[in-house]
Formats: sequence, C-alpha cells, structure tokens
Amino acid sequence: MKIKKYLPIIGIIIFLYILFKLDISNILREISNSDINFLLIAILLIFISFITQTLKWFTITKIQLTNISFIEAFKVNIMSMFYGFITPSRIGGIIRAEYLRKYNNNNLGKGVSNYVLDKVLDLGSLAFLAGLFSLMFKDLVSINYFYYSLSGFILIVILLMIFRDEKRSRSTLRIIYVKLVPEKMKEKVKNGFNSFYQDMPKKRYFILFFLLNVLNWVVLYASTFFIGISLGIDISFYYFLAILPIATLIGQIPITISGLGTREAVMISLFGVIGISATKVFSMSLISIFLAGVIPALIGSFLIFKNKEK
Repeated sequence: MKIKKYLPIIGIIIFLYILFKLDISNILREISNSDINFLLIAILLIFISFITQTLKWFTITKIQLTNISFIEAFKVNIMSMFYGFITPSRIGGIIRAEYLRKYNNNNLGKGVSNYVLDKVLDLGSLAFLAGLFSLMFKDLVSINYFYYSLSGFILIVILLMIFRDEKRSRSTLRIIYVKLVPEKMKEKVKNGFNSFYQDMPKKRYFILFFLLNVLNWVVLYASTFFIGISLGIDISFYYFLAILPIATLIGQIPITISGLGTREAVMISLFGVIGISATKVFSMSLISIFLAGVIPALIGSFLIFKNKEK
C-alpha cells in the first residue's frame, strides 16, 4: 500500500533529474528564443483541440440521450481538465461524470459510462496511431513499439466487444459480484451497473467515436509540432506522429502526474535518434505542458470555484 502511495513521485523525480541535468539556464534560453509567431499557431491549435476533445465525448452524450448543450459540455471539459492534470493517467477526469449527473436526471452511471467509453476509445486510437507510425518509421523506432501498440489495440477492441454488451458483461462479472461485493452494497452496485448500460451506443457508432479520437490526437500533436518549429526543430510532422503517441502511451503509466518525466524521457530518447538535442525536446515539452496543461487547469479551477459559488 505504501509503495502505491509513492508511485506518482517517480515520474516527478525523473522530470526534475532531466531538468537539472540539462541545466535550467539552457532551457530558459531556448524558450526565450522561441518564435512567437509559431507559438501563436500552436495556441490556436490547442484551443481547437479543446473543441475536438469536447466533441468526441459530447457526441457520445448525445447518443446516450443526455440533455446538455455543447457550450455546457465545453465548460465541463475545462473543469475536468483541472482534475485530470493533477492525477496519474489523468484519471481525475472521471469527475466529469459527476458534472453530467444533473443532465442525466441524477443518473451517475450514465456519466461514468460516458467517461469510460471515451477513455477506452482514447487509448485505443492512441495505440492505433503509435502502431501505425512506428511501423512506418521502423528504422527510427524499435519494431517492438509496433508489437506493443498492436497488442494494446487488439486488447482494447476485445474488451470493448466483451463489456459493451450488457448481457455478456453481466455474465463475465457475475463471479466478482457474487464473491467479492459485500451484501450491503449489492443493491447499489446492481443499480449502478444497470444505469451504466442505459442508452449504451450501438456498435455502428464506435467507428465515429474512434475517428473523432484520432482527430483530436492529430490536432494536439500538430500544436506540439509548431511549438517544436518555434524552437528550431525542423523535421517532418510525420516524425512527431511516430514519436508522440509512444511517449503519450508510456506517460499513461500511473507512476507520475500527467505523464511528467516518463513522457520527456521517451521523447528525448526517440527525438535524439534523428539528431534533435535533449534541451530543445525538453523545452518543447515544457512549453506544451504550460500551454496545453497548466493554463487550462488554472481556467478549470476558476470555473470550478465559480460553479461552487452557484
């Protein structure tokens, strides 16, 4: 139990080690010399990514018959970004289910199902991109990344096939329900399970959800690409699509907060293969964290405060 408690610190230690090893003054110099014009393009793309990020789970809410407008969904997304930013694997984003409760006739299960579907499809699209581009650039990255990504993608598809169907899921989880769930909680768990599968999207919609997730990742990586250009990283966007999904996937390992440290270590290693200096890569990551992570989290915390006032 104590080990689990301190696991998220590992990534932060890695992050700080890289920061001091590369020399803070060199990193600050790189950042101060960045081209503001390309940074403005990156900021625009980050804003667009917030829209695509909202769109992908908002589409699920509409099919689940949740009565919420896109503007309200956008606000909920920004608020959940705060919780996602400060937790390992961004798991804090599940708070979105609580915010969606009032739009679902106080049905928490439907909000949880929205989050789980979105998260699983998010990881599936990420594994797909990582596998596709690591295969295309097998001379750049180890072929093992392709096999790991392919295995992850297949596993996610299998899990979706099993647990999307209520009857199949019920029979699969029945042993856990009977043996492990305390008697006094059985009724509550049963009601939660039923509400989770209420208005579950049909199979035909999952291709649409998947494509929206892919679009969101591409837009987000395009913003990192322009941050890289602002720092003088002059390489094809395809290299970013080969490297960033792998770094993002490894950043999902819950040994750090918001992927800090593990993501930077992978990026430095893989970008280094094509001759990009560690200082530039780390500076690019810092700017990206600030623009796409810290600022949205601060805005989200402000909206949370205002929401609590109401």
